[in-house]
Amino acid sequence: MSAVVDATDLEKSYGETTALSGASLSVSAGEVFALIGPNGAGKTTLVRALTGTTEPDSGAARVLGESPAAIDRDRLGVLPQDFSPPDRLSARELLDYYAGLYDDPRDPDDVLADVGLTDAGDTWYEDLSGGQQRRVCVGATLVNDPDVLFLDEPTTGIDPAGRRTVWRLIEDLADAGTTVLLTTHDMAEAERLADRVGLLADGAVVARGTPAELVAEHGGSSRLTITTTATPEAFADLAYPVERPARGRGPRGARADGALVVRDVGPAEIGTVVDYLEERGLEYSGLTWAEPDLEDVYLALADATERDRTGRADRNGDGEADADDLARAGETA
Repeated sequence: MSAVVDATDLEKSYGETTALSGASLSVSAGEVFALIGPNGAGKTTLVRALTGTTEPDSGAARVLGESPAAIDRDRLGVLPQDFSPPDRLSARELLDYYAGLYDDPRDPDDVLADVGLTDAGDTWYEDLSGGQQRRVCVGATLVNDPDVLFLDEPTTGIDPAGRRTVWRLIEDLADAGTTVLLTTHDMAEAERLADRVGLLADGAVVARGTPAELVAEHGGSSRLTITTTATPEAFADLAYPVERPARGRGPRGARADGALVVRDVGPAEIGTVVDYLEERGLEYSGLTWAEPDLEDVYLALADATERDRTGRADRNGDGEADADDLARAGETA
């Protein structure tokens, strides 16, 4: 099956800042592809290159078999990370406005229902909560019933109930044949929605596959976190590897000064570790067992490619300078 969205060796720089450095990916019809990666990795720049709002310096991008700049806009839905429609229009009036830009739009009331805002249709945009505003923005990308949907962090600022409404909507769209490429920092979102996930780091897609494939290859082993003041040396006779988690990088926030991690322990083997603790009089106040997940994949791959970007222009408020800050600011090479 030919790719609906295809990027091959895309490169893009803003002055001395490299945004994309040979990024490649492909997305098939009806597939949900989630792009994850740290701030400044190039996610927004890649989306802009695929939607024709940024011209790459080199490489090739095709959407529905055409150059992104040439494709019929009726066939695309694009939700940028930063989207600020007029404040003094109601949610319904905003969707009416965007529907008027297309020849054969969907009924705005149906779109309001899709994003769970039927009861807020007459509320001015400025009076909606931040999460409701974001759902209106999601709705604005759907009024033309697009074949391909690009969503740059679609659920940012949306409460859990609203997030699940958007998730179900994306799932329904994909089931109906819509191709979706989304960026996200929410690993639960990526695991639930994505048929495949790509990790973008330093401008290149360094890993791709189904969530299960990525976890199996990069997620590491299962782990039993023990809240204890004991040292790793106290476990010298245990048949499983024991380590102290790095500060701030322990499983689910375990601190290095109060936890140990036992690796490669299955659920049925937890009792063996508990017996070991009790037989040796090792005090502990908690046990937490976890299998690796997509968050572990993200940390393992992203941490391996992070670089210091301190001191360059920071426009996304993360304290770092990055290429996507420059892309969103509209700067050119």
